[in-house]
Amino acid sequence: MRWWDIAPVLDLERELFPEDAWSAGMFWSELAHARGPAANRRYVVAELDGRLVGYGGLAAVDGTGDIQTIATARDQWGTGLGSRLLTELLSAATAFECAEVLLEVRVDNTRAQRLYERFGFEPIGFRRGYYQPGNVDALVMRRTTQSPSESPADSGAGTPAATPSPSTEPPTAQGTPTHG
Repeated sequence: MRWWDIAPVLDLERELFPEDAWSAGMFWSELAHARGPAANRRYVVAELDGRLVGYGGLAAVDGTGDIQTIATARDQWGTGLGSRLLTELLSAATAFECAEVLLEVRVDNTRAQRLYERFGFEPIGFRRGYYQPGNVDALVMRRTTQSPSESPADSGAGTPAATPSPSTEPPTAQGTPTHG
């Protein structure tokens, strides 16, 4: 993700998460930690036919990765894009030498929970009222890191995540190790 991706990311963010969408400032802050020798963030976007259709981000601190956000456009649900984005973020966690990766997911988002379970995430607790203003609980999930070759077979991990694809191919995550 680069600064010019923030506007289309915000559009998708507001469409998917109208009550608790991130602000531009939150994305700017995250991207500030994604560059330079002390970078501890990895943010990626996915585009299809010039349109941003997904994004995700990971923070890494003291050997623990935290999936900060991951989202795909509704018309991309069921295409494997979420799996490709998650694969890219887990690869970043490995590069950051994280022993575990954590995430929070809305308790009412069973579709996302199933994706995370396929990748080996297990429930470890709840954060009551985590998503505001709707006061929705978050399920906290954890996964110990694995090499990318150990990702689920149906994850789409065989698609080169950092290589832009022609418009006839499914969208892929794009970014570099120094900036998402």
